Amino acid sequence: MRTKVCITIDTEFSIGGAFADSTRVPVAEQNVWCNVNGRSEGLGFMLDTFRKYQVQATFFVETVQRYYFKKNADPMRAIARQIHDAGHEVELHSHPCWSLFEHDDWRERARTAKAPDNYFGRSLDDSIRLLQQGIDTFADWDLPRPRAFRSGNLQHDENLFKALAHVGIPYSSNVAVSVFDSGHPDYALYSGTHERLGVLECPVLTYSDWKIGGRRHLKALSIAGTSFAETRVLLNKAQAAGVPLVVILTHPFEYVQKDDLAYRHARRHGVTQQRLTQLCAFLQENNDRFDGCGMVRAADDPACRDERNLLLTTPIWHSAPRMGTQVAYDYFGRWALARTRAAA
Repeated sequence: MRTKVCITIDTEFSIGGAFADSTRVPVAEQNVWCNVNGRSEGLGFMLDTFRKYQVQATFFVETVQRYYFKKNADPMRAIARQIHDAGHEVELHSHPCWSLFEHDDWRERARTAKAPDNYFGRSLDDSIRLLQQGIDTFADWDLPRPRAFRSGNLQHDENLFKALAHVGIPYSSNVAVSVFDSGHPDYALYSGTHERLGVLECPVLTYSDWKIGGRRHLKALSIAGTSFAETRVLLNKAQAAGVPLVVILTHPFEYVQKDDLAYRHARRHGVTQQRLTQLCAFLQENNDRFDGCGMVRAADDPACRDERNLLLTTPIWHSAPRMGTQVAYDYFGRWALARTRAAA
């Protein structure tokens, strides 16, 4: 059996510091395209890479931002349409904090609201309302009705899964234990696919990259946070264990380095771009064992039902070089951006 490998991309605009600073405004297309010297190093780079290696991905596209951006030509519509026309899955993503822009006094509400971006602890009715806003947005954008959902910050609770069942979204990828742990044992999911309240949850793969004594460190499988050497180990272990589906997390803005929220100074992130390229090439070269496909396509396959909850591991001799590389490259990027800023 081929293991389905689902690269999932949270595609979203940025508040850009507007809640905390009245001189700032949200950032739209640049947080997705990430243009540097006339070239898109974010979404454009990703689409080119997927096309080159014939990998289908799932883009979870944020919609609540429309409360701010709909009056400004609704810029996410063209992005979502371009992704869809390139043959990728466009599914629903939602950050509740954008709903503050429904109100004229949003600045005051931002100062006083408690956890405005959380789905954890949100009422069932409000979760349903936010999901319906996304469904209606997809209709406005002339996109197929969403069949999968990912919550902002991977926040979740039982009300969210009840809301998904209520609005008829059958699949979700809301769980990454190392990112957010709800404390509910039914959602401590590392791998596999798991029916929860009528919704099939496909968690972002959580793995362990080191263990010292009784302490085990957990990480979510992502392009920005996991080296290709680690990813290859995990995919090979998953395939050998018969894990039918592996979900990987990324964002377009992770393929650039920047020194300000408005992207006035930015540069391509060579390490992250190389990891995505290596992964896609690996999937193409090993297509007898792996299928790089969208998450909905994978979840539609009955063979992807697997209630096992395996915790895979990577060796420390892969994890330690990754940590060193990221620290060194981040330091170099800050130095390079400071030179660019000084020369401007």
